[in-house]
Amino acid sequence: MLSLLSSVFIAQATPTSLVSQQYLIQPQEIRTLPGELNKVNVFNSNSPEVVQTEGILLSTFPGSRMRFPNAHLQQTLEGRFDLFTHHIARPQAKGRMLYQGVIVYNPSDRLVRVRVLQAASYLTNPDAPFINLPSILEDRWGRFFSGPGSRLMGEILRGYNDPHFPNQIVIPPGQSRMLFGVPIPNSSARSTFMRLDSSGSIYVANLAMYGKPNTSGGATKTANVGSIRNRQTAFREPTLEEWQKLLLEGGLVYPRDIPPTPLDDPTIEKTIYGRVSGISVGSEWVATLVDPGTSDLSIPARGKAFSYPLSTVNQGTHGTQQIQSAPMLVRYPDTAFLAHGNYAVHYNLTLPLVNNTEQPQTITISIQTPIKQDEYSDRLFFREPPQGQVFFRGPVRVEYKDDRGLITRRYFHIIQRQGQQGQPMITLNLEPGESREVNIDFLYPPDATPPQVLTVRSMDSYYISPRDRRPRPLGNQMLPR
Repeated sequence: MLSLLSSVFIAQATPTSLVSQQYLIQPQEIRTLPGELNKVNVFNSNSPEVVQTEGILLSTFPGSRMRFPNAHLQQTLEGRFDLFTHHIARPQAKGRMLYQGVIVYNPSDRLVRVRVLQAASYLTNPDAPFINLPSILEDRWGRFFSGPGSRLMGEILRGYNDPHFPNQIVIPPGQSRMLFGVPIPNSSARSTFMRLDSSGSIYVANLAMYGKPNTSGGATKTANVGSIRNRQTAFREPTLEEWQKLLLEGGLVYPRDIPPTPLDDPTIEKTIYGRVSGISVGSEWVATLVDPGTSDLSIPARGKAFSYPLSTVNQGTHGTQQIQSAPMLVRYPDTAFLAHGNYAVHYNLTLPLVNNTEQPQTITISIQTPIKQDEYSDRLFFREPPQGQVFFRGPVRVEYKDDRGLITRRYFHIIQRQGQQGQPMITLNLEPGESREVNIDFLYPPDATPPQVLTVRSMDSYYISPRDRRPRPLGNQMLPR
């Protein structure tokens, strides 16, 4: 199964090896991405990615009364926070359905309401299997996706809210409630994302448990998130009491993922970033991309381009030395030091483009996946044709004023392999002195390997301005110049 496996082993290629290999070298300026992550906490559960046994995936509960204190991180959540989980079920107990449950506890002496602002959840099968798609597809209606992360990010981007999730849960003082409980069929992955708001401090835990024998023959009421609908089965979803018992007596899910290597050790030949399990800080990166000291972004000279790296990691900044990975508030010692990849982080980027040249210009905007490197800020390295596994698969929304002056919103589904230059999402024609604002936004998809770049390019050839399309004589015909 193609999934997040690629994100664990991200090795830094040295500049010497890049130059010596048969890469397509594209000279262009690489700029630091303006802005920064916000301070919204994210309950971020992705380790271990493959779940084979029952236990605790991520718990922010205090460990003092627990059988296995090291399975709990003792960190409350309050106000706005997000929840992102991605796990694959491969249970050791054959024939048993594995359930994922998120339990919330109110430690205070007053009632707490947790509002579900937006939520969606998808399985690999049957919701969103990994399928081959073209590198770029215009996707007005959200019909194209490959993998649960791709579909999930597209639905969230479009504002979809799964009605099978509650609008809110009300937790009395000193009590627990289930935020959700969902099945993950054998060998399937489930990706879930929620935007939440809590009126008070709460503890949250993500747990894995086998379904219990269904002696009544009835259906489970919350098993209809995604495509798993209510039906009679031999096993049922665990009850709140059974989830509470697992929380108190269970340990961390094993086997664990490969632990990360130190991020600042230059002697390590291959950096292992690891997978994330903890509370990361930052759910959104909002920025306006402008020239220093101005409120505009001058387009590049004809035939030139500049790029802004996206979702950079420690050894893949493209010479900018900017690490965009979200910091971890709390984490397990054998999981990622940072939220590498910024999965489900919303990038919202505004480009107030202006043509400061004396000629009309045609510019394109694209997302690209160059070879990851940390040395050069004046060139990008590509493969032609691109090779290896997919490094980006997900939706991107573009909003701008088109050449007719109409506000246009377009959605694209993009799939790129390592070293792929990428095709333009939009092409704009700008008159001398003309300004045009473009907004690019997307949630960084879980089934991707960072970093990518956002590229603005001025074409070598230029279009004929409408102001200059006057007829001129040519023999006995009148043709536009």
